[in-house]
Amino acid sequence: MTAENARRRRTAFVTGASQGIGAAVAVALARDGFDVAVSSTRPEKLAGVTAALKAAGAAAVPVALDVRSHSGIEQAMSEVIGAFGRLDVLVNNAGVPLRKLALEVTPAEWDAVMGANLTGTFFLTQHMGRHLIGSKRPGCIISIASTHGLVGRAERSTYGIAKAGIIHMTRMLAIEWAGHGIRVNAIAPGRVESMSPARAATTADPKYLESALKRVPLRRFCSVEEVAQAVCYLASPQAEYITGQTLVLDGGLTAC
Repeated sequence: MTAENARRRRTAFVTGASQGIGAAVAVALARDGFDVAVSSTRPEKLAGVTAALKAAGAAAVPVALDVRSHSGIEQAMSEVIGAFGRLDVLVNNAGVPLRKLALEVTPAEWDAVMGANLTGTFFLTQHMGRHLIGSKRPGCIISIASTHGLVGRAERSTYGIAKAGIIHMTRMLAIEWAGHGIRVNAIAPGRVESMSPARAATTADPKYLESALKRVPLRRFCSVEEVAQAVCYLASPQAEYITGQTLVLDGGLTAC
């Protein structure tokens, strides 16, 4: 890579990138010309995605991060910015699911879901905002929300509340930081086909899948590649006039 090409490459940090949506997003950004940092609570699981990033011609920086830890966020962001010299795009993907009736949710489960999905997303975004404003550079923040943050559904209350918080956080920070050239957007997928452990139980239940599919007008689920392409679009110059928005990828589900 020439020095000129290195200067032209943008940088991105994708959290929760060892598999599924996060891994697909990281590789798609690498193919679009980004150098990419990726995180996981278990950094040894990042070997596959790191190899894929390098194969796509990107510099790859794997970091350990539990987004529920404030000190962990500071350490990871310091490592990423130190490695790249700057950070242009943050993709908040890390999170945990919870399928449970509201009457049965425990305080510990509530704290775990809010900490990973909403609190961690906010403080990572805050750190990114400080970096961009401090360096007087524009940038882009994209958070992975969910249609559960837009519509009501049984057994998804805690998770949906956290994702709804991300959606409104996106609006609030887009307004607050627009004057600094920082764009803040979110993506809200419906059910995404992936091999993640969180999908194992429902994927093995044909009746559940049939019922879920019937609710989708396009009669299929979203792919991780489609989420990745949406991220690439929002991170691209073609989306420079888009901020404060949530792009819904649901096959028409929320239009019903």
